[in-house]
Amino acid sequence: MKFDDVIFSRKSIRSFSDQEISDEILMDIVRSARVAPSFQNGQCWRFIIVKNKKNIKKLALKSGLIGKINFFIKDAPLIIIACADPKESGRVNGQDYYLVDTAIAFQQMMLTAWDRGIGTCWLAAFNEKKVKKILDIPKDIRVVAISPFGYPKKKKNIYGKAVKLFANSKNRKDIEEILKWETW
Repeated sequence: MKFDDVIFSRKSIRSFSDQEISDEILMDIVRSARVAPSFQNGQCWRFIIVKNKKNIKKLALKSGLIGKINFFIKDAPLIIIACADPKESGRVNGQDYYLVDTAIAFQQMMLTAWDRGIGTCWLAAFNEKKVKKILDIPKDIRVVAISPFGYPKKKKNIYGKAVKLFANSKNRKDIEEILKWETW
């Protein structure tokens, strides 16, 4: 796929087929994170790949911010948890850059996945304490984001359709709303 096609066609996927992701493609996805830019090249990110169905189900049913909001991830062949070690990044102007560093790396993973026909869905509605407990993540490591990774199902499930409406994900602001020239 051309790069522009990857960028402009990417969307959040919430319905997954049961097709497995090959280790070769999975490593391509991970390598794309490895080369992402970061604060003073600290590379603070760490990724946990969860393939075990029992652990995926635990994450789906017990890690949501509100109830079982993330239950749709139970059907994904794998989940990737984007974590960061804040000590390996920096802080400037009151902003912790581990969040930025990890977000850039995770987005590169998602774009690489999409280029290979694999869908993702950035999740922020999770309870960090519960995720840490489920996956034995050390206290000083932060969980930044979670995403299921999998080949999209041909037909969306009802949950996927409902969330898409709720998230208003089709609507994008006009360029004029997000772009300023020279000054605010």
